[in-house]
Amino acid sequence: MSSSPVNELFGTEYPIAAFSHCRDVVAAVSKAGGLGVLGAVTYTPEQLEVELTWIEEQVGDRPYGVDLLLPVGTADAAARLSPEELEHLLDDPTPILPEEHRQFVSHLLAEHHIPELPDGGAEARRLLNPPKALAEVAFAHPIRLIASALGPPPPDLVTEAHDRGVLVAALVGTKEHALRQKAAAVDVIVAQGYEAGGHTGTIATMVLVPEVVDAVAPTPVLAAGGIASGRQMAAAMALGAQGVWTGSVWLTTEEAETHPVVKEKLLRAGSSDTVRSRCRTGKPARQLRSGFTEAWDRPDAPEPLPMPLQPLLVAEAIERIDRAASAGNDDAVDLANYFVGQVVGRLTSVQPARQVLQDMVTEYVDTVVAMGEALSTPA
Repeated sequence: MSSSPVNELFGTEYPIAAFSHCRDVVAAVSKAGGLGVLGAVTYTPEQLEVELTWIEEQVGDRPYGVDLLLPVGTADAAARLSPEELEHLLDDPTPILPEEHRQFVSHLLAEHHIPELPDGGAEARRLLNPPKALAEVAFAHPIRLIASALGPPPPDLVTEAHDRGVLVAALVGTKEHALRQKAAAVDVIVAQGYEAGGHTGTIATMVLVPEVVDAVAPTPVLAAGGIASGRQMAAAMALGAQGVWTGSVWLTTEEAETHPVVKEKLLRAGSSDTVRSRCRTGKPARQLRSGFTEAWDRPDAPEPLPMPLQPLLVAEAIERIDRAASAGNDDAVDLANYFVGQVVGRLTSVQPARQVLQDMVTEYVDTVVAMGEALSTPA
Protein backbone atom coordinates (compact mmCIF):
# COMPACT_ATOMS: atom_id res chain seq x y z
CA MET A 1 0.00 0.00 0.00
CA SER A 2 1.30 3.43 -0.91
CA SER A 3 2.27 5.76 1.90
CA SER A 4 -0.47 7.94 3.35
CA PRO A 5 -0.03 11.08 5.45
CA VAL A 6 -2.31 9.39 7.98
CA ASN A 7 0.11 6.47 8.27
CA GLU A 8 2.88 8.92 9.13
CA LEU A 9 0.62 10.78 11.53
CA PHE A 10 -0.57 7.67 13.35
CA GLY A 11 2.60 5.61 13.00
CA THR A 12 0.64 2.79 11.34
CA GLU A 13 1.20 0.62 8.28
CA TYR A 14 -2.33 1.18 7.01
CA PRO A 15 -4.62 4.24 7.19
CA ILE A 16 -7.36 2.22 8.87
CA ALA A 17 -8.77 3.09 12.29
CA ALA A 18 -10.87 0.42 14.01
CA PHE A 19 -13.32 1.58 16.67
CA SER A 20 -14.37 -1.10 19.13
CA HIS A 21 -15.54 -1.41 22.72
CA CYS A 22 -13.54 -4.65 22.92
CA ARG A 23 -9.90 -4.46 23.93
CA ASP A 24 -9.10 -7.68 22.05
CA VAL A 25 -10.21 -6.16 18.76
CA VAL A 26 -8.27 -2.96 19.45
CA ALA A 27 -5.08 -4.88 20.19
CA ALA A 28 -5.48 -7.22 17.22
CA VAL A 29 -5.92 -4.36 14.75
CA SER A 30 -3.01 -2.34 16.12
CA LYS A 31 -0.76 -5.40 16.01
CA ALA A 32 -1.80 -6.02 12.41
CA GLY A 33 -0.84 -2.53 11.25
CA GLY A 34 -3.98 -0.45 11.77
CA LEU A 35 -5.00 1.87 14.61
CA GLY A 36 -7.22 0.22 17.19
CA VAL A 37 -9.40 2.74 19.05
CA LEU A 38 -11.08 1.72 22.31
CA GLY A 39 -14.58 3.07 22.92
CA ALA A 40 -14.28 3.95 26.60
CA VAL A 41 -17.55 5.65 27.49
CA THR A 42 -18.94 2.73 29.53
CA TYR A 43 -15.78 2.16 31.57
CA THR A 44 -15.08 3.55 35.01
CA PRO A 45 -11.66 5.18 35.36
CA GLU A 46 -10.48 2.09 37.24
CA GLN A 47 -11.72 -0.24 34.51
CA LEU A 48 -10.18 1.90 31.79
CA GLU A 49 -6.83 1.72 33.58
CA VAL A 50 -7.01 -2.08 33.46
CA GLU A 51 -8.04 -2.14 29.79
CA LEU A 52 -5.33 0.24 28.60
CA THR A 53 -2.64 -1.54 30.60
CA TRP A 54 -3.69 -4.82 28.98
CA ILE A 55 -3.69 -3.30 25.49
CA GLU A 56 -0.17 -1.95 26.01
CA GLU A 57 1.05 -5.36 27.08
CA GLN A 58 -0.34 -6.80 23.85
CA VAL A 59 0.70 -4.17 21.31
CA GLY A 60 4.10 -3.09 22.65
CA ASP A 61 5.07 0.14 20.90
CA ARG A 62 2.29 -0.11 18.30
CA PRO A 63 -0.08 2.89 18.33
CA TYR A 64 -3.64 2.80 19.63
CA GLY A 65 -6.29 5.32 20.63
CA VAL A 66 -9.23 6.03 22.94
CA ASP A 67 -12.69 7.37 22.06
CA LEU A 68 -14.79 9.35 24.56
CA LEU A 69 -18.15 11.15 24.49
CA LEU A 70 -17.02 14.78 24.67
CA PRO A 71 -18.23 17.27 25.65
CA VAL A 72 -22.03 16.92 25.60
CA GLY A 73 -24.60 14.57 27.08
CA THR A 74 -23.09 12.48 29.85
CA ALA A 75 -20.20 14.88 30.24
CA ASP A 76 -22.42 17.89 30.91
CA ALA A 77 -24.75 15.94 33.18
CA ALA A 78 -21.94 14.56 35.30
CA ALA A 79 -20.14 17.89 35.49
CA ARG A 80 -23.18 19.69 36.91
CA LEU A 81 -23.54 17.32 39.84
CA SER A 82 -21.61 17.21 43.09
CA PRO A 83 -19.89 13.88 43.88
CA GLU A 84 -22.62 13.14 46.44
CA GLU A 85 -25.44 13.96 43.99
CA LEU A 86 -23.84 11.87 41.27
CA GLU A 87 -23.38 8.90 43.59
CA HIS A 88 -27.00 9.09 44.71
CA LEU A 89 -28.24 9.35 41.13
CA LEU A 90 -26.20 6.38 40.00
CA ASP A 91 -27.45 4.27 42.89
CA ASP A 92 -31.08 5.07 42.04
CA PRO A 93 -31.94 7.12 38.91
CA THR A 94 -35.68 6.47 39.37
CA PRO A 95 -36.60 9.91 40.84
CA ILE A 96 -35.51 11.77 37.70
CA LEU A 97 -37.18 9.39 35.22
CA PRO A 98 -40.82 10.15 34.28
CA GLU A 99 -43.37 7.65 35.54
CA GLU A 100 -44.83 7.24 32.04
CA HIS A 101 -41.48 6.13 30.65
CA ARG A 102 -40.75 3.77 33.53
CA GLN A 103 -44.17 2.17 33.15
CA PHE A 104 -43.71 1.75 29.40
CA VAL A 105 -40.41 -0.08 29.86
CA SER A 106 -41.85 -2.21 32.65
CA HIS A 107 -44.86 -3.22 30.54
CA LEU A 108 -42.64 -3.96 27.54
CA LEU A 109 -40.54 -6.37 29.57
CA ALA A 110 -43.61 -7.98 31.08
CA GLU A 111 -45.19 -8.45 27.65
CA HIS A 112 -42.12 -10.38 26.55
CA HIS A 113 -41.74 -12.38 29.76
CA ILE A 114 -38.31 -10.94 30.59
CA PRO A 115 -37.30 -11.94 34.14
CA GLU A 116 -35.78 -9.66 36.75
CA LEU A 117 -32.03 -9.58 37.21
CA PRO A 118 -30.85 -12.00 39.90
CA ASP A 119 -28.38 -9.52 41.36
CA GLY A 120 -30.70 -6.57 41.76
CA GLY A 121 -30.10 -4.39 38.72
CA ALA A 122 -27.80 -3.02 36.09
CA GLU A 123 -24.91 -0.80 37.05
CA ALA A 124 -26.15 2.59 35.89
CA ARG A 125 -23.00 4.30 37.17
CA ARG A 126 -21.10 3.30 34.03
CA LEU A 127 -23.37 5.59 32.01
CA LEU A 128 -22.28 8.80 33.74
CA ASN A 129 -18.56 8.35 34.14
CA PRO A 130 -17.08 11.87 33.99
CA PRO A 131 -15.19 12.05 30.67
CA LYS A 132 -12.47 14.25 32.15
CA ALA A 133 -11.61 11.52 34.64
CA LEU A 134 -11.44 9.01 31.80
CA ALA A 135 -9.27 11.38 29.78
CA GLU A 136 -6.86 11.69 32.70
CA VAL A 137 -6.48 7.92 32.76
CA ALA A 138 -5.97 7.82 29.01
CA PHE A 139 -3.32 10.55 29.12
CA ALA A 140 -1.38 8.54 31.69
CA HIS A 141 -0.84 5.92 28.97
CA PRO A 142 1.07 6.20 25.67
CA ILE A 143 -2.04 6.64 23.53
CA ARG A 144 -1.52 8.04 20.04
CA LEU A 145 -4.99 9.51 19.61
CA ILE A 146 -7.99 10.62 21.64
CA ALA A 147 -11.28 11.00 19.80
CA SER A 148 -14.29 13.15 20.63
CA ALA A 149 -17.46 11.39 19.54
CA LEU A 150 -19.99 14.18 20.15
CA GLY A 151 -19.15 17.81 19.56
CA PRO A 152 -15.91 19.81 19.80
CA PRO A 153 -13.63 18.66 22.62
CA PRO A 154 -13.03 21.07 25.51
CA PRO A 155 -10.13 23.47 24.80
CA ASP A 156 -8.22 22.33 27.89
CA LEU A 157 -8.36 18.73 26.68
CA VAL A 158 -7.02 19.72 23.26
CA THR A 159 -4.21 21.68 24.89
CA GLU A 160 -3.26 18.84 27.20
CA ALA A 161 -3.36 16.33 24.37
CA HIS A 162 -1.07 18.42 22.22
CA ASP A 163 1.28 19.08 25.13
CA ARG A 164 1.57 15.30 25.53
CA GLY A 165 2.02 14.66 21.82
CA VAL A 166 -1.41 13.03 21.50
CA LEU A 167 -3.49 13.60 18.38
CA VAL A 168 -7.09 14.76 18.75
CA ALA A 169 -9.76 13.42 16.40
CA ALA A 170 -13.42 14.36 16.17
CA LEU A 171 -16.41 12.75 14.49
CA VAL A 172 -18.71 14.97 12.41
CA GLY A 173 -21.88 14.54 10.38
CA THR A 174 -22.00 17.87 8.52
CA LYS A 175 -19.63 20.35 6.92
CA GLU A 176 -20.61 22.90 9.57
CA HIS A 177 -19.65 20.49 12.35
CA ALA A 178 -16.32 19.91 10.62
CA LEU A 179 -15.56 23.63 10.46
CA ARG A 180 -16.26 23.96 14.19
CA GLN A 181 -13.91 21.07 14.88
CA LYS A 182 -11.19 22.64 12.77
CA ALA A 183 -11.63 25.88 14.72
CA ALA A 184 -11.18 23.82 17.90
CA ALA A 185 -7.72 22.76 16.62
CA VAL A 186 -8.42 19.06 16.22
CA ASP A 187 -5.80 17.16 14.23
CA VAL A 188 -8.00 14.65 12.39
CA ILE A 189 -11.64 14.91 11.34
CA VAL A 190 -13.76 11.79 10.89
CA ALA A 191 -16.55 12.44 8.39
CA GLN A 192 -19.20 9.92 9.41
CA GLY A 193 -22.06 9.36 7.01
CA TYR A 194 -25.68 8.38 7.51
CA GLU A 195 -24.89 4.70 6.89
CA ALA A 196 -22.76 4.38 10.02
CA GLY A 197 -23.69 2.53 13.17
CA GLY A 198 -24.24 4.39 16.42
CA HIS A 199 -24.78 8.15 16.63
CA THR A 200 -24.96 9.50 13.11
CA GLY A 201 -26.44 12.33 11.09
CA THR A 202 -28.56 12.44 7.96
CA ILE A 203 -26.00 12.99 5.18
CA ALA A 204 -24.64 9.98 3.29
CA THR A 205 -20.92 9.21 3.23
CA MET A 206 -20.68 9.72 -0.56
CA VAL A 207 -21.93 13.30 -0.18
CA LEU A 208 -20.39 14.16 3.19
CA VAL A 209 -16.77 13.14 2.69
CA PRO A 210 -15.85 15.41 -0.25
CA GLU A 211 -17.73 18.31 1.35
CA VAL A 212 -15.74 17.94 4.55
CA VAL A 213 -12.44 17.33 2.75
CA ASP A 214 -12.82 20.56 0.79
CA ALA A 215 -14.03 22.54 3.80
CA VAL A 216 -11.23 21.68 6.24
CA ALA A 217 -8.21 21.18 3.97
CA PRO A 218 -5.38 20.60 4.73
CA THR A 219 -6.64 18.92 7.93
CA PRO A 220 -6.68 15.16 7.23
CA VAL A 221 -10.08 13.50 6.98
CA LEU A 222 -11.02 9.89 7.65
CA ALA A 223 -14.18 8.56 6.01
CA ALA A 224 -16.66 6.60 8.12
CA GLY A 225 -19.99 4.96 7.45
CA GLY A 226 -20.53 1.97 5.18
CA ILE A 227 -16.89 0.88 5.03
CA ALA A 228 -16.15 -2.80 5.57
CA SER A 229 -14.17 -3.79 2.48
CA GLY A 230 -11.24 -2.73 0.35
CA ARG A 231 -13.51 -1.56 -2.45
CA GLN A 232 -15.37 0.70 -0.06
CA MET A 233 -12.07 1.96 1.31
CA ALA A 234 -10.89 2.74 -2.23
CA ALA A 235 -14.09 4.69 -2.85
CA ALA A 236 -13.52 6.68 0.33
CA MET A 237 -9.97 7.53 -0.70
CA ALA A 238 -11.21 8.55 -4.15
CA LEU A 239 -13.53 11.01 -2.42
CA GLY A 240 -10.50 12.69 -0.87
CA ALA A 241 -10.27 10.94 2.49
CA GLN A 242 -6.76 10.09 3.65
CA GLY A 243 -7.91 7.03 5.56
CA VAL A 244 -10.96 5.27 6.95
CA TRP A 245 -12.63 4.92 10.35
CA THR A 246 -14.39 1.57 10.70
CA GLY A 247 -16.64 0.10 13.37
CA SER A 248 -19.40 -2.32 12.40
CA VAL A 249 -17.07 -4.68 10.56
CA TRP A 250 -15.39 -5.67 13.84
CA LEU A 251 -18.61 -6.69 15.61
CA THR A 252 -18.60 -10.15 14.06
CA THR A 253 -14.89 -10.90 14.42
CA GLU A 254 -13.64 -13.77 16.57
CA GLU A 255 -12.29 -11.36 19.17
CA ALA A 256 -15.44 -9.23 19.48
CA GLU A 257 -17.37 -9.46 22.74
CA THR A 258 -20.65 -8.86 20.91
CA HIS A 259 -23.48 -10.72 22.66
CA PRO A 260 -23.64 -14.17 20.98
CA VAL A 261 -27.34 -13.82 20.17
CA VAL A 262 -26.80 -10.39 18.67
CA LYS A 263 -23.78 -11.61 16.71
CA GLU A 264 -25.92 -14.32 15.12
CA LYS A 265 -28.60 -11.75 14.28
CA LEU A 266 -25.96 -9.51 12.68
CA LEU A 267 -24.67 -12.37 10.54
CA ARG A 268 -28.20 -12.98 9.24
CA ALA A 269 -29.15 -9.33 8.76
CA GLY A 270 -29.34 -7.45 5.48
CA SER A 271 -28.40 -3.86 4.76
CA SER A 272 -32.04 -2.77 5.20
CA ASP A 273 -32.29 -4.28 8.70
CA THR A 274 -31.05 -1.23 10.61
CA VAL A 275 -32.86 1.85 11.87
CA ARG A 276 -31.92 5.23 13.34
CA SER A 277 -33.64 5.39 16.71
CA ARG A 278 -33.35 7.34 19.95
CA CYS A 279 -34.56 4.38 22.01
CA ARG A 280 -31.16 3.41 23.47
CA THR A 281 -29.31 6.69 23.98
CA GLY A 282 -31.75 9.57 23.52
CA LYS A 283 -29.92 10.64 20.35
CA PRO A 284 -30.47 9.23 16.85
CA ALA A 285 -28.29 6.14 16.68
CA ARG A 286 -28.27 3.50 13.95
CA GLN A 287 -28.82 0.01 15.30
CA LEU A 288 -30.20 -3.38 14.37
CA ARG A 289 -33.96 -3.29 13.96
CA SER A 290 -35.59 -5.50 16.60
CA GLY A 291 -38.68 -5.85 18.73
CA PHE A 292 -37.13 -3.26 21.06
CA THR A 293 -36.77 -0.55 18.41
CA GLU A 294 -40.22 -1.34 17.00
CA ALA A 295 -41.79 -1.04 20.46
CA TRP A 296 -40.52 2.54 20.75
CA ASP A 297 -42.16 3.33 17.40
CA ARG A 298 -45.60 2.23 18.59
CA PRO A 299 -48.34 4.85 19.00
CA ASP A 300 -48.46 4.20 22.75
CA ALA A 301 -44.72 4.69 23.20
CA PRO A 302 -43.53 7.87 24.92
CA GLU A 303 -40.99 10.11 23.23
CA PRO A 304 -37.47 8.93 24.16
CA LEU A 305 -35.81 11.04 26.83
CA PRO A 306 -32.74 13.16 26.05
CA MET A 307 -29.26 11.86 26.75
CA PRO A 308 -28.27 10.82 29.41
CA LEU A 309 -31.75 10.09 30.79
CA GLN A 310 -32.74 7.58 28.11
CA PRO A 311 -29.67 5.38 28.72
CA LEU A 312 -30.43 5.48 32.45
CA LEU A 313 -34.02 4.50 31.69
CA VAL A 314 -33.23 1.47 29.52
CA ALA A 315 -29.91 0.24 30.98
CA GLU A 316 -31.45 -2.39 33.21
CA ALA A 317 -33.98 -3.40 30.55
CA ILE A 318 -31.22 -4.04 28.02
CA GLU A 319 -29.24 -6.10 30.51
CA ARG A 320 -32.33 -8.14 31.37
CA ILE A 321 -33.03 -8.72 27.68
CA ASP A 322 -29.45 -9.82 26.99
CA ARG A 323 -29.42 -12.24 29.92
CA ALA A 324 -32.78 -13.71 28.98
CA ALA A 325 -31.67 -14.08 25.36
CA SER A 326 -28.60 -15.98 26.53
CA ALA A 327 -30.90 -18.31 28.45
CA GLY A 328 -32.88 -19.09 25.30
CA ASN A 329 -35.90 -16.83 25.86
CA ASP A 330 -37.33 -16.40 22.34
CA ASP A 331 -39.06 -13.14 23.21
CA ALA A 332 -35.77 -11.75 24.47
CA VAL A 333 -34.02 -12.85 21.28
CA ASP A 334 -36.59 -10.85 19.33
CA LEU A 335 -35.87 -7.74 21.44
CA ALA A 336 -32.06 -8.05 21.48
CA ASN A 337 -30.09 -5.62 19.32
CA TYR A 338 -26.98 -3.44 19.17
CA PHE A 339 -25.54 -0.48 17.29
CA VAL A 340 -24.51 -1.38 13.73
CA GLY A 341 -24.35 0.32 10.35
CA GLN A 342 -26.04 -0.48 7.06
CA VAL A 343 -22.92 -2.36 6.03
CA VAL A 344 -24.18 -5.18 8.28
CA GLY A 345 -25.37 -6.89 5.10
CA ARG A 346 -21.73 -7.65 4.28
CA LEU A 347 -21.02 -9.24 7.65
CA THR A 348 -21.67 -12.88 6.80
CA SER A 349 -18.89 -14.81 8.55
CA VAL A 350 -16.78 -14.81 11.70
CA GLN A 351 -13.07 -14.21 11.12
CA PRO A 352 -10.09 -13.05 13.18
CA ALA A 353 -9.70 -9.27 13.23
CA ARG A 354 -6.24 -9.58 11.67
CA GLN A 355 -7.73 -11.43 8.71
CA VAL A 356 -10.47 -8.84 8.27
CA LEU A 357 -7.83 -6.10 8.16
CA GLN A 358 -5.59 -7.99 5.75
CA ASP A 359 -8.50 -8.79 3.43
CA MET A 360 -9.49 -5.12 3.41
CA VAL A 361 -5.96 -4.02 2.53
CA THR A 362 -5.56 -6.66 -0.18
CA GLU A 363 -8.87 -5.77 -1.82
CA TYR A 364 -8.05 -2.08 -1.58
CA VAL A 365 -4.75 -2.56 -3.42
CA ASP A 366 -6.35 -4.81 -6.05
CA THR A 367 -9.11 -2.25 -6.60
CA VAL A 368 -6.75 0.69 -6.99
CA VAL A 369 -4.57 -1.28 -9.41
CA ALA A 370 -7.59 -2.34 -11.46
CA MET A 371 -8.85 1.24 -11.62
CA GLY A 372 -5.43 2.44 -12.74
CA GLU A 373 -5.27 -0.19 -15.46
CA ALA A 374 -8.77 0.68 -16.63
CA LEU A 375 -7.87 4.35 -16.91
CA SER A 376 -4.64 3.63 -18.79
CA THR A 377 -6.19 1.24 -21.29
CA PRO A 378 -6.85 2.94 -24.67
CA ALA A 379 -10.51 3.20 -25.61
